[in-house]
Amino acid sequence: MKSPRTLRTAAAAALVIALTAAAPAAAQTPPPVTTVTATTTDQAAQRSAEGVLLPRPTGAFPVGRDTLHLVDRSRADLWVPERPRELMVDLYYPARSAAGAPAPYADPREARLLLEAVGARDPEAAAKLAATRTHSVAGARPERGRHPLVVLSPGFGGPRYTLTTLAEDLASRGYVVAVVDHAHEAAGAVFPGGRVLTCVACEKAETLEDMRKATVNRGQDIAFVLDRLAGPRPAWRHASIVDRKRIGAAGHSLGGASAASVMAQDPRVRAGVNMDGSFGDPVPAGGLDGRPFMMLGTHTGVHLPGSQDPTWDEAWRNLDGWKRWLSVEGTDHLTFSDIPILFDQLGIPYDAPTQPTIRAERAVELVRAYVAAFFDLHLRGLPRPLLDGPTADHPEVHFNPTAR
Repeated sequence: MKSPRTLRTAAAAALVIALTAAAPAAAQTPPPVTTVTATTTDQAAQRSAEGVLLPRPTGAFPVGRDTLHLVDRSRADLWVPERPRELMVDLYYPARSAAGAPAPYADPREARLLLEAVGARDPEAAAKLAATRTHSVAGARPERGRHPLVVLSPGFGGPRYTLTTLAEDLASRGYVVAVVDHAHEAAGAVFPGGRVLTCVACEKAETLEDMRKATVNRGQDIAFVLDRLAGPRPAWRHASIVDRKRIGAAGHSLGGASAASVMAQDPRVRAGVNMDGSFGDPVPAGGLDGRPFMMLGTHTGVHLPGSQDPTWDEAWRNLDGWKRWLSVEGTDHLTFSDIPILFDQLGIPYDAPTQPTIRAERAVELVRAYVAAFFDLHLRGLPRPLLDGPTADHPEVHFNPTAR
């Protein structure tokens, strides 16, 4: 794996850097494509009856989950060009019933590789993560009607399941949510045929230009997901419940930057959220055709104390529609994913240079509230005063004084 300093120079907000910094020692990146058989850790996970307890969704609907494997044969993979671009997509959606077994959070192989990436090799921790169950029912019948679609993209190095708490909450509020694993960009992601794709990109991405290409490529990935969910030949059996005129994109770190990138590429995406990601693909000088965008993170801007990322100031200047810039006090880069919940319950030290002071459960609550309010306002036309300014109920959330 590249040194933290080298990768930080390439992309200050890349999740793989934060993961590396958040544990005492980083493991060497595994081979890029691996066929993994059952191990002692996998067997322990299967025996374990108690996993990490994820926060329950707050909406009125039960949640269903399906998984798709998508292959874009028109594009070569950015990191392994002899392969076509592949994606794994978890679809969370409002369901008619909560009856059925809860879907697993992560495959045991994925769980083991994520913990190895942060230097945690405790078999019990890996077993507990592998035993974790979501609040979603695999294959549940979807709720009738048409529902807005939100595509979520995780941070660089982060598997798609690290955005589960947000995805489930949005689905419980009536959204269809597609969470994407981008091939060769996660610590470990299981693909069909017993293949486990690891983070080739973590080895190959060395410069800011590499990260710009990665951001643009993810934007293309999201556009392809829209083709397969909202296009003329959808790949999902329940695609008829997707409202093709109400589509949003959001993500963490590189995934957040890709939300802005896809909006610059694809007019189907009507609204976007960047959660603490450097804008590797800058917002165009002409803006995003007046479409709304929200920046939610640790950043405060160069005109205020504590700024670390000038790309946010540039993006703010170029955004030409409804916009908000919200900073959450006490947070760290990983706060805007499931990682703090996992680390807390798995007993993994949070040894990052900047220690978060906000409780993991509270961070989940705030991220859910503000992201849902944003999409409710801009995809459903529902008034959401939460976005008008600071509130006594959410004192940790600061509205950038110039960001109105």
